[in-house]
Amino acid sequence: MLQNQGVGDPLSPERSRMLLALRINVLAKGYSGISLETLNQIIQAFNASCLSYVPEKGTVGASGDLAPLAHLALGLIGEGKMWSPKSGWADAKYVLQAHGLKPVSLKPKEGLALINGTQMITSLGAEAVERATAIARQADIIAALTLEVLKGTTRAFDSDIHKLRPHPGQMEVAFRFRSLLGSDHHPSEIAESHRFCDRVQDAYTLRCCPQVHGVVNDTITFVKTIIETEINSATDNPMVFAERGETISGGNFHGEYPAKALDYLAISVHELAAISERRIERLCNPSLSELPAFLVNEGGLNSGFMIAHCTAAALVSENKVLCHPSSVDSLSTSAATEDHVSMGGWAARKALRVIEHVEQVLAIELLAACQGIEFLRPLKTTTPLEKVYDLVRTLVRPWIKDRFMAPDIDVVHHLLVEQKVWEVAHPYIEKYRSANLPEARPISPTAFTLEPPMSPCKRARIE
Repeated sequence: MLQNQGVGDPLSPERSRMLLALRINVLAKGYSGISLETLNQIIQAFNASCLSYVPEKGTVGASGDLAPLAHLALGLIGEGKMWSPKSGWADAKYVLQAHGLKPVSLKPKEGLALINGTQMITSLGAEAVERATAIARQADIIAALTLEVLKGTTRAFDSDIHKLRPHPGQMEVAFRFRSLLGSDHHPSEIAESHRFCDRVQDAYTLRCCPQVHGVVNDTITFVKTIIETEINSATDNPMVFAERGETISGGNFHGEYPAKALDYLAISVHELAAISERRIERLCNPSLSELPAFLVNEGGLNSGFMIAHCTAAALVSENKVLCHPSSVDSLSTSAATEDHVSMGGWAARKALRVIEHVEQVLAIELLAACQGIEFLRPLKTTTPLEKVYDLVRTLVRPWIKDRFMAPDIDVVHHLLVEQKVWEVAHPYIEKYRSANLPEARPISPTAFTLEPPMSPCKRARIE
């Protein structure tokens, strides 16, 4: 009965834990036809971090995520493999036994209750929303630093401009740029050095950040709403309505909602990498930056950021393919009964891959912008941006001559994943907000309360 026929690499323990948490949340709603005894056994396995081996491929996203959820259930009944902090990967029955737990003995309807739903799509989707939120707000900081290095103007971020096109995301990004580049902190010596230049306006990659980054923020807000609704929905089939004494077949298992939303998320967040790669080009191109070619001296001997820019371009090109929506495809399955499916599992997995590429491209831009600062010294930028520069320099030294660059990209990528750049700059953004309340509050009060969904890495217990 359990359709444990998935393929591919297993989900990480953290992702398997999130998958199990969401499945418990659905079962606890009381519409799945599962006994309290079985539910409590599953909760005990979750609290002990006994996590099933779940291959990442095999779901078409309707009728639910059958294959991955079947693998999730397989470990719970003592078959297949499981992971726990105590045992690592081992046979499920031994992992459960090591934690004093018994395999679940399935009662009528319970096998179906364990495998029918959209929790694979939504668990990966929740992680995608969380990571997208983190990189989107840090992209504003990185772009502001690049604007400083390229001696751009702040005029395009004037609040009156953005009040005339009051998309919440656009207004918030423009506000962040003003807060990072404004004179409320230590004023920028770099900006002061070119105050009387004859440049009227900057390239779109600098001037249009509020418009391009802004719609990413609004998209994340929209997708977050879809994923949160899906997380807290009953997605079984059939649904058991005990108060009516009826069991009714329906279609809540269909993953079209999260599939469409996650395709949209990938398309939108990719644009952060697309515009970032163009800014990297401007930093590396001496005819556009007025800096040494590829941000390094002795260009005949050193390639500097030439190949790092190639890496960014390669990632952006990959994303262009990955952004093709999976949810526009459908293949009939189950003898033409399940004749329209969402392909939501692939939508979720590729959204995560797109976001990872975006993080890596922005890591390269951050490194390049910090390297550009070296050629403008002794001039300094604003206090929050100097703090970001200092953070990077605690881990990565400037380029004097060529060296192995991959570890530097990796360590800065890790900074972004952990939101360290945001943590450094955020207090200055909020201080500026407090000092400019009438200007800073035209946004809907719910538009940017982007608290992330339940993190797959949280070690919470379920009581």
